[in-house]
Amino acid sequence: MNNRIEIVRGDITKLKIDAIVNAANRSLLGGGGVDGAIHRAAGPKLLEECRTLGGCQTGEAKITKGYKLPAKYVIHTVGPVWHDGNNNEDKLLAGCYKNSLKVAVENKIKTIAFPAISTGVYSFPFERATKIAFETVSDFLIENKIIEKVIFVCFSEGDYILYKKLLDDYSSD
Repeated sequence: MNNRIEIVRGDITKLKIDAIVNAANRSLLGGGGVDGAIHRAAGPKLLEECRTLGGCQTGEAKITKGYKLPAKYVIHTVGPVWHDGNNNEDKLLAGCYKNSLKVAVENKIKTIAFPAISTGVYSFPFERATKIAFETVSDFLIENKIIEKVIFVCFSEGDYILYKKLLDDYSSD
């Protein structure tokens, strides 16, 4: 499984792969963090297409073209805002990964990159979110052979180190 999962440190908007995942808000019309960076890098046509999608519910995923990005597609998913862990947050976050992967398969996408969904301003606990991401992606890849590579992209060195450690821990279980 580890040969199909990779962790990199860098800017998700610079990856030349089939699709990148946008940790979007429900409007899909841009925002801060990775969402704003993706919209800026893709150019105004991304916003135009997003306006036609009617938003997106938490845990769901929708696809657009990548426009000026090196990635051919952007898969937009809306992560849950962390409250206390008793509001279905884990299930909704797992849905972000699973539904993004389903959209990828439907569009014959072989390589896909994820940011750390919901761990920024949505305040999802980082280690908990990362474990959910690894478990959901690993389970999906066991059942599905179309996706050849899933890349988790960490913007900071600290996040990269934690992701590497957690992947090693997850892989050894």
